[in-house]
Amino acid sequence: MHALNSRHPWNHNDAFHPWILSRLPAGRAEALDVGCGRGALAALLADRFAHVHGTDIDAEMRQATAARCAGLPNVTVDATPLSEIPPGKDLVTMVAVLHHLDLQDALSHARRVLAPGGRFLCVGLARPDSAIDQLWDVASMITNPVIGFVRHPWVAQPTAEAAPHPVKDPEDTLATIRGAVQRAMPGAQVRRQLGFRHTIEWTKPASG
Repeated sequence: MHALNSRHPWNHNDAFHPWILSRLPAGRAEALDVGCGRGALAALLADRFAHVHGTDIDAEMRQATAARCAGLPNVTVDATPLSEIPPGKDLVTMVAVLHHLDLQDALSHARRVLAPGGRFLCVGLARPDSAIDQLWDVASMITNPVIGFVRHPWVAQPTAEAAPHPVKDPEDTLATIRGAVQRAMPGAQVRRQLGFRHTIEWTKPASG
């Protein structure tokens, strides 16, 4: 399986960018991408929002995003903590970031910074715990090389190494994440996905 995956690699996080772009809010003034990494999502959002704010605590990731978005004057990149972001965002995104943060605190701040009608779109990882979790992981392992071949049918050639993303194994189970999400964002949709991921989708209700 490792050999097959290596011949036809695909980025499990970037693969969810279309999922995010198909669920954008009506308001398109301010977008916040928490843990912007190398800036692929921020660059896509720049075509759809008046201003995109990408944050990342890793200096190499910020440099990569700044380089990718150098020709996009409506993109700002810095290390501002989520707790210090002012409210009024139409969109908050997190891709493979939530498990790096304190779960309840991050969800509460994401809710706080959203404007009424704003959307929280998250692609996350969870620690497998139940039999269903294990079955989904097996399904992801089986389909991983198939998806890789469909997305990348040619055999990958060696390329220059990019700065690696900071990596951390998830500690929270999906059941724990579901509970935290419902406390912070009642009515949010939490769904299992292939590629060892889950998604969280929530729209902040209008005031009152």
